[in-house]
This record gives sequence, structure tokens and C-alpha cells, in this order.
Amino acid sequence: MTRSSLLLVPLLTATLAAAPASAQMMKSPEASPEKVSPPEKAAPQSKGQVQLSFAPVVKRAAPSVVNVYASHVDARGQSRSAMDEFMRRFFGENGAGRGRGGAPGERAQKSLGSGVIVDESGLVITNNHVIENMNEVRIALADRREFEATIVLRDPRTDLAVVKIKSPTGGLVPMAFGDSESLEVGDFVMAIGNPFGVGQTVTQGIVSALARTQVGSSDYQFFIQTDAAINPGNSGGALVDLQGQLVGINSAIYSQSGGSHGIGFAIPVSMVRAVVETAKNGATSVRRPWLGARVQSVTPDIAESMGLDHPTGVLVASLQPKSPAEEAGLKRGDLILTVDGKSVDDPEAFGYRFALKGLSGSTKFGILRGTGRSNVSVKLGPAPETRPRDTLKVRTRSPFLGATLVNTSPAVAEELQADFPAEGVAVSGVDEGSIAARAGLQKGDLIVAINGTPIATTKDLERVTRTSLNMWEVSINRGGEVLTSVFGG
Repeated sequence: MTRSSLLLVPLLTATLAAAPASAQMMKSPEASPEKVSPPEKAAPQSKGQVQLSFAPVVKRAAPSVVNVYASHVDARGQSRSAMDEFMRRFFGENGAGRGRGGAPGERAQKSLGSGVIVDESGLVITNNHVIENMNEVRIALADRREFEATIVLRDPRTDLAVVKIKSPTGGLVPMAFGDSESLEVGDFVMAIGNPFGVGQTVTQGIVSALARTQVGSSDYQFFIQTDAAINPGNSGGALVDLQGQLVGINSAIYSQSGGSHGIGFAIPVSMVRAVVETAKNGATSVRRPWLGARVQSVTPDIAESMGLDHPTGVLVASLQPKSPAEEAGLKRGDLILTVDGKSVDDPEAFGYRFALKGLSGSTKFGILRGTGRSNVSVKLGPAPETRPRDTLKVRTRSPFLGATLVNTSPAVAEELQADFPAEGVAVSGVDEGSIAARAGLQKGDLIVAINGTPIATTKDLERVTRTSLNMWEVSINRGGEVLTSVFGG
């Protein structure tokens, strides 16, 4: 369920120093807090009190939770079991599988997770990492019926995906969406899924925290934290409230052993709803509003210099020309405090709030400029495709063999989560095991020059790579730093 091993930080116990006896003796009785009598214990007074149970909630929600079995076979010569896949996700194993019955010349990757039926037509929401790199999916319902499913939409940035049951025979029970915005710390919740493949399991706990943003399992980090036990196989399963409504999709845990330590994270249903609606409208990818500005965290020093009593909001670090941010009148150094009245404390929270706004209309930012507070209206819309991508799949022998390259634009920069200039060629994908992968090319790299020749378009790169050379000098912009490497032909 977790995409890498996450460190479990031990709690430190603070030792309280006892007050001097003389100080205790001098304390006046009036200063002592009023002693509260403990509530009187009593036996249950009715049959109804004895029979209080979460069972009615489970009966309402459990039929909507499914098991998701995904697999992918490629020509690698080895197979990977479902447990191998779990171990890879938890502990970052990058070796081959343990070879359980793979046919010669094939490598079967397998993944096991959970999902939630969200529409009577057979749409199921799950985690993207459950079906990542997979091309075959089967869904097993709570009543043990099994169906093949097709992958409708993948959204790696939220770690969500939507699959659709093929030819459902009826009796599908979609789960109603709850309101993750109304959750409070201490509310009861239940996690339903298929941990370790043992079968549908329900665990109960409370909401431990809200708006967790330093988890690291997706681009849009704004998680519900719960102590309801979540284990491998729960990925994609439901976090439900006491009305049996979906409030989150279980996605990650903090763990060193692979088991639950009472710190689990779920993607709020507000984001889940946006992804599901996109799939219902027939789209195969999720598009989000474009701001055209880069924001950064507020440090204690910055907060003090702006007259704030504590760090809050996000600071506008730069703006792109003719972007919605510039047209709204935002300026470098502005502090964005709220998005439509919802406070934001860091870039992750800001990104989450802004991403939920859709692609039409406008949204209001509450900002601090100098000592004055005001609101600005930002127009909502997708990042523009200012020039054709002219996608290039390199076929000739060169350091780019196996890479997919595109011309840059605000839309490409938004998709690849990179701060690209207006011109250039970006790596949008690299085939596993290809020459490009072995050369170290990564998704999001910007090709600056080849053998001293500037590269502005994919046509430039195609022309340069037509000729087979003994030596290639390649300059790459990666995260703002230009790296130059030399490769043999």
C-alpha cells in the first residue's frame, strides 16, 4: 500500500519536574481547579444499550467494497507474486520476483488491493498504485462474484484510478459519498478492505488528524489520518463514517514492518469525487486548473518579517507571463492565505484546494500584500497548449532510444510538474530497460543541447539523432540544474 518504506519515528517521553514542596504548600485553595467527580458507573439499562454495535454501518457499506486483482506479463523471464509486489511497494525492492511458475520468456507482475463501487454502471475507484503498470484487472465482489474489468482512468498525481466492471450482471451497490470537509478529529471511522488477501475485513478507529501534507505518496497531499488498522491489501479500500458513507480512500501507512502501527492515511472524498466525475464524463485523464505561478512555504523568519505571529499561507515566488495569476493581479511576494475562504498552510494544502476548483468560473484568493489584506479573483481554466507537442518516439540508436519526447508548453509543464521555459523538448516517458533508461534519462528532463547544438523542438532532436555517432554530448535541465554527460555510440 505504501509506495516506499516510511520511517516510524518513536515518541519521546518528556519528564515533568516536580514543583518544590514549599511552593505547593503556599498555593491557595482558591487557585486549585475544581475537582470533578468521576461519572457513576452503571450497568446497561436496556436491551438496546447492550446491543449497540457498528454492524448496521458495516452491512450498509461492505457490499460496495471489492477486491482488485491486477496483473501484467512482459518478456522478462521471471514472475512476481502478489506478496512480492507488496514487499516491493513497502520496502522498495527493485530486484526480480521470486519466480513462482512464470512461463519461459514471461514475467508476470501481480498486485492485490481493494476498491469501492461508486456507480451502478460498474465504476470502481481504487489506488493508482494498485494497478500501476498493469494491463489486466479482475474485480471480486463481497458476494464472491468475479468480473473482468477495464482501466478507465489513471491519475498518478492523486494516486487514484477508476476501473469499470465488464458486463455486470446486476446487484451492484454503489457507496454514497460523504463529506470529508465536515470530519473532525475524534470522529469514528471504519476502514474496509482486503488486508494481506485474507478476505474482506473491517477495522474501526477515529480520525487522528486532518490535512496531513507531509506523507509523500502523491502530488496532492492532504490526507485524513486514522488509527483504524490499515494493512497491505487495504489500498483502494473505503474509509467510511457512521452513516456508511465514503469519506476517504485508504492509501498509505507509516510502517517499518509492513503492518499497521495505527498511523494510516486516506485520500479525502472531495478529491475522489472529482476524479470519479471526470471518469463519468468520458475522460481518460484528469485536467486541473492552471495558475501559472510558483508558490513556496512560509518560514518562521518570513512570517516574522510580514508581521505574522506564526507561519501560514504560501508565498508567490514567481509568475508566468499571461497566466491567470498574472491577469488576476497577483505579484511576487504576495502571501496567499485562503482559497475560497479555506485556509492554506503550505504549498501542498494550497495545491489540493486549488485543484478541486474545476476548469470553469473563478475562485477567490485571500492575500496579504505588505500590511494590507484583500481578495483577488482568479479565472479557472486548463493550462494552454501554446504549441503542438509533436510527440517523438526515438527509434534510432542514440542515448534517446526508448524515450518519448514532446515540445514544451504550459500544459506539458503542468502534466509533468516541472517549471519549463516556453521553448524546449521535454522527456514525457522512458521505456523500462531501454537505452534511454540506462543512460539515466528521466521523465520531466528538459533536453537543452546535443553535441553543442541547441534543441528547441522535437524536429531539432529528430534531425540530430538521424546520424549514428561514436560520441554523444547531451545537456539536460533537471529541476533547474543543467547537467552535461557524454555517452558512447
